[in-house]
Amino acid sequence: MKKTIITLLVTSTFVVPVWGGGLLHNTNQSVAWQRMMARGATTEIDGIYTNPAGTAFLGHEGWTLSLNIQSASQKRDVLATFPLFPTEDHTKLYKGTATAPVIPSLYAAYKRDKWAFSGFFGFVGGGGKASFDSGLAMFDAQVMAGVYSKTKALLASQPMLKQLVGAEAVTPAMYTINSSMKGHQYVCGLQLGAAYQINQHWSAFAGFRLNYFDGSYNGHVDASMGDEFKQRVSAAMAALTPEQQAAYSPMLTALAQEGGLTHIKLDCKQTGWGVTPIVGVDFKTGPLTLAAKYELKTNLNIENDTKTLEATAMGQASEELENSMKASYGHGVNTPNDLPSVLYVAAGYEIIPNKLRAAVEYHFYDDKHADMANDKQNYLTHGTHEVLAGVEWDINRIFTVSCGFQNTDYGLSDDYQTHTAFSCDSYSLGFGGAVNLSERVRLNLGYFWTTYKDYTKVVPAANPGGYCGTTMAGTDVYSRTNKVFGIGIDYKF
Repeated sequence: MKKTIITLLVTSTFVVPVWGGGLLHNTNQSVAWQRMMARGATTEIDGIYTNPAGTAFLGHEGWTLSLNIQSASQKRDVLATFPLFPTEDHTKLYKGTATAPVIPSLYAAYKRDKWAFSGFFGFVGGGGKASFDSGLAMFDAQVMAGVYSKTKALLASQPMLKQLVGAEAVTPAMYTINSSMKGHQYVCGLQLGAAYQINQHWSAFAGFRLNYFDGSYNGHVDASMGDEFKQRVSAAMAALTPEQQAAYSPMLTALAQEGGLTHIKLDCKQTGWGVTPIVGVDFKTGPLTLAAKYELKTNLNIENDTKTLEATAMGQASEELENSMKASYGHGVNTPNDLPSVLYVAAGYEIIPNKLRAAVEYHFYDDKHADMANDKQNYLTHGTHEVLAGVEWDINRIFTVSCGFQNTDYGLSDDYQTHTAFSCDSYSLGFGGAVNLSERVRLNLGYFWTTYKDYTKVVPAANPGGYCGTTMAGTDVYSRTNKVFGIGIDYKF
């Protein structure tokens, strides 16, 4: 096998968030965001993340805490077409699932006169847990093409072995592929900072966030001879002389074992950390609030802790394949995984004072200038653009309802998309409400779902190149679904 198969095996795997936001960020850090989305001009407790300068205008003197729990589920499917697939129309659906059953975030703010000191903890990046229990198209395509080319060359040089196999090469109908991949990727962040109310209109914020990356990848690919093919070879062997059987038995025995054609196994953990400087500003005049937040780029390298790294081809240890795996996933190897700079700009307006509020917002994630593994950022056509809008209505002193909209436009290209790390432009809708259980306690409930636009990638035949490096043509249709539910509680001391 070539380097392509293991590079595609885990490169940037699971990097796509199951939350909302850019390619490497998670926007929804509170249930209040889930139900309204455009929270960049809020002066409530969740503004610690979306509008930190606005915390200087918190209405409560003293401590305010907020605990939020979200649960997300996502499907990531690839409908692949490749000439060697032994299925109808040479097309197969590969299903992937990503889950994050418990996503906590915690906010704390202490307001005194013109100062507000705040802290936040949450999962600011990563894609949660993901699994592809039946493998992926890239595994199958690479194995099928590799087995065909290697066995064709081997049998051409071994006439007697070719006679035993009964074909010019080993084709997909003669063997089975067993592959799976599981892993997780989280970036948790601890943010600290302070906001100051300069006058009745202006406030400013300065702070930082410490980010810790935790990831793991556990996968295998095994191509093994089918039972019918083993029986045919055994029958042919029985007709040979003892001397001929002794000559070919070791090779055929190796090929007949589990993973005898191809065996790849990887168990790798990754960790790393980086610091994000954050600044913000907030302007209030009458019913209008204007706010902005800027996060500088976070230099973040992740280091491998590799427990298992195995590679064999045609029953023999494959030094070529193993060395290519070590280049990216050898023990102690470092890989860039920067978090890009982020700009939030928002405007909020009280249509009816203390009753009806609306907000619009714009986000820009400079993904194209954040270093990724194998310089993948160079394949983006531009950074991520997001537009958000939301409305919130206080029905009375107890009940509040809200809804919101978010549209996300990534700078995608065919070269950026891979089976394990693909994105799709999307829009999200959220709704929910809040209940004031008392003057000090507020309950938040929210739900949002995301509708994705399918992305079709057509790869022409090429040598070198082609579909997953096989030199043949192929087509992928990437599709996703996403649903998130949340519940939170705010408490004022």
